[in-house]
Amino acid sequence: MKKMVGLSLTLMLSAAVVLSGCGAKDNGASNGGTAPAPANNASGGAAPSQTFKLGMVTDIGGVNDKSFNQSAWEGLNKLKGNGVEVKYLQSKSDADYVPNLNQFVKDGYTLTWGIGFLMGDQLKTVATQNPDAKLAIIDNVVDAKNVASVTFAENEGAYLVGVVAGLMTKTNKIGFVGGVDIPVIKRFDLGFEAGVKAVNPKAEIVKNYTGAFDKPDLGKAAAATMYNNNVDIIFHAAGATGNGVFNEAKDRVKSGKKVWVIGVDKDQSLEFGDDVTLTSMLKRVDEAVVKVSKEAMEGKFQGGVVQVLGLKENGVGLPDTSKKNVPADVLAKVDEYKQKIIKGEIKVPTAQ
Repeated sequence: MKKMVGLSLTLMLSAAVVLSGCGAKDNGASNGGTAPAPANNASGGAAPSQTFKLGMVTDIGGVNDKSFNQSAWEGLNKLKGNGVEVKYLQSKSDADYVPNLNQFVKDGYTLTWGIGFLMGDQLKTVATQNPDAKLAIIDNVVDAKNVASVTFAENEGAYLVGVVAGLMTKTNKIGFVGGVDIPVIKRFDLGFEAGVKAVNPKAEIVKNYTGAFDKPDLGKAAAATMYNNNVDIIFHAAGATGNGVFNEAKDRVKSGKKVWVIGVDKDQSLEFGDDVTLTSMLKRVDEAVVKVSKEAMEGKFQGGVVQVLGLKENGVGLPDTSKKNVPADVLAKVDEYKQKIIKGEIKVPTAQ
């Protein structure tokens, strides 16, 4: 009997050790930016033997900027599950870039993303110090064999929304609100102006670079000044600062004045509504993130390669929801200019 009791206790203790070992497994949930992979795949079978980890470092705009960073994070989340873990680290200032990037590298992530032009120098430093790590960046070119660089022809997409603004303005005064004055934002600016002028040479374009991507109050103030001066359409390329442009437009519409905003990066009508969003200039950051991440997981990572995504590559454009507020004849004109750009008949101004 004593031997049987001893054997039972041994079995119970062994089971307890196994269970406690399972419960102690870290799923990464201690960090608010983690979206861990489930233990099983979508079909209910066993998880793959290999786990891929994809990390993303935001710029100072933050993951909920309703624009650029959010689009990248949504892209990563499309890959979550079935052996793929995704996680982001948010940067409050540029001093956070290197520590955040290094954390993913130190933890052996399959691929580490740096989101935004402003992170270029810091990502280059981390890549140089960790030649075996794989990194990728959006909106900048980092010359390193272990970095994949993805840029966009923002000027081409901005040209098309410029055509919309030029044909639909009633006051002949159109606004542009930018974030920091860097080449990426300058491409939006120059393309937009060229599109407006192509269809409406007499239109006046008022510009304001706020100097920030994370200050909605500055965007709201810039928009208020423009709307007060008879601007009726504003295109923003300012990240979370642009949220303030939408907030000001909503206030104006509530008071009975009809004004418009042209969104950026995502279909911003889904966030701010059709009553103020004329259209948006899509920048398919999410699809770029998915593409490069899959390449890394499949062993096809293209380090040292620069991918430029424009109209021809379907990297920029207008959302289908544009037809809610943009008349069919204007959209036909947009498509006409789109084809001319793709064929090379129109060279859209750009900035390096």
